[in-house]
Amino acid sequence: MTAADPLQADCGRCAALCCVLPSFSRGADFALDKPAGTACPNLREDDRCGIHPVLRERGFPGCTVYDCFGAGQQVTQHVWPGLDRGDRAVLHQVGTVFPVVRALQELRWLVRAARALDLPADLAGELAAADDALARRVAAGFEELREVPVGAVRAEVNALLTAAGEHARRGVRRPRLLRGADLAGADLAGADLRGAVLRGASLLGADLRGADLGLADLTGADTRGARLHGADLRGALFLTPAQLVAAAGDGSTRLDADVVRPAHWAAA
Repeated sequence: MTAADPLQADCGRCAALCCVLPSFSRGADFALDKPAGTACPNLREDDRCGIHPVLRERGFPGCTVYDCFGAGQQVTQHVWPGLDRGDRAVLHQVGTVFPVVRALQELRWLVRAARALDLPADLAGELAAADDALARRVAAGFEELREVPVGAVRAEVNALLTAAGEHARRGVRRPRLLRGADLAGADLAGADLRGAVLRGASLLGADLRGADLGLADLTGADTRGARLHGADLRGALFLTPAQLVAAAGDGSTRLDADVVRPAHWAAA
């Protein structure tokens, strides 16, 4: 039996932290308002979601796209073994470090994706060192975790990810630079976005049908409702499973062989 991936959510080893700690507001992503630190009314006593198979149909697509990158089980199993959510003081403390652990775990996921690229030895070495440093931070206790300068850590890692992305698309001529661009609802059907820099861009509801997104840097891009039918995402950089789940696609969407096609996508 292979060891579980520490960067993949394992809800069975968590305490439903994502159903309790965050707040959310009624809207397109959630069917009701929920204050921070209060259990979602759909959460059962066994820490399972009572409507998990029909979250989208019941108005909770925001739940389906959330990914803690394994932060839930890390906090529950290692930072607070035997966590009692009924202890409000403890729950408050958990709420201060869970976002920190999640941010670090997401950075670890991105660094791992960067390390899979064909990179020069010096950059590969820097990424390996960053990977080790992030793992050490995640393994720390409560006191150390709450002091982590997340912004500074993210900036340092993002510099390495940017360099890795630049190297990966070095053969692309004149890639489109759209970092942080507001492309919500944009008509990009059939667009040549190969090697485009879309870091932090809003692709909310964008029409990307048939677009070429090979080697495009999608770090942090908002893909909710983006239409990816027939789009070519092979080789896309830093594309997370949650970004795919947030979008709409089908059997014609071209993905790398090791990428899992979201279950809710149409077959064709």
